[in-house]
Amino acid sequence: MNWNNIKLGISPINWSNDDLHELGADITLEQCLADMQKTGFSGTELGHKYPTDAKRLISILGSYNLELASGWFSTYFVRSSNPDEELERLEQVLQFLSAMGAKTINLAECSGAVYNARLIPLSEKPVFDDKDWDSLIYGLDRAGQLCHTYGIQAGYHHHMGTGIETYAEIERLMNSTTPELLSLCADTGHLRYAGIDPLDVFENFGDRIVHIHLKDIRENILTSRSSKNGSFLDSVLEGVFTVPGDGMIDFIPIFEKVVESGYTGWMIVEAEQDPAKADPLQYAQMASDYLGKIIAL
Repeated sequence: MNWNNIKLGISPINWSNDDLHELGADITLEQCLADMQKTGFSGTELGHKYPTDAKRLISILGSYNLELASGWFSTYFVRSSNPDEELERLEQVLQFLSAMGAKTINLAECSGAVYNARLIPLSEKPVFDDKDWDSLIYGLDRAGQLCHTYGIQAGYHHHMGTGIETYAEIERLMNSTTPELLSLCADTGHLRYAGIDPLDVFENFGDRIVHIHLKDIRENILTSRSSKNGSFLDSVLEGVFTVPGDGMIDFIPIFEKVVESGYTGWMIVEAEQDPAKADPLQYAQMASDYLGKIIAL
């Protein structure tokens, strides 16, 4: 496969969890970045331990030969009565990402989201009505316009426990938004967790994908009772996610489709686990070794 225009990175969430800060609380930023460099990755995404001053972060990442690929931004267009306030928050992040040289941002509508609540099962995820959808589409198109002014592409990140989780929800979002303004951040792990064959999304929406998160799924945990009826965070603690090549997803046809599409962005290994159970350096090396074998095919 010709991966010449594809860059490989890894997320700090593999070391320190952004939704459950006690996971990896003892791991320093320096250890995290050193592990990324040691395992051959060239990019990273934002994490809660990263400094918020662009000049400082550029210096720190540069010392480990890393680039900032993107960052997450939670939108609340469905809940908010004033979308301008959402856009003002977004612009602050865009200014930072622009200063960092990042070219994408991962947007996710988090109105009513349950993915960050340990006591709420995934079965209680929000389901948007037509009015909610109208608010969401209006807000996301405006967000995409704002991102465009900064030279940054908005990639929507579907996510377990949110209003955009299922294939039907992803499809409605893609069909309702303006392609020039809103693209897709495709996450293999969240797709498979939601009962979607990831390949279907890469085949049907490949022209909208501007950013890719690589996760694998441990099938025995996905099919367990706790993963079906429990919370998202509990399933993370149980180990539902792992790095590519260590779970049930067949990545070969996905990668073939990505290369065939002419994709030129980042692929980010983002497989949050409990670092006390799954050593981040070990799993980063596993991911690097696996991806290296695929690239050589």
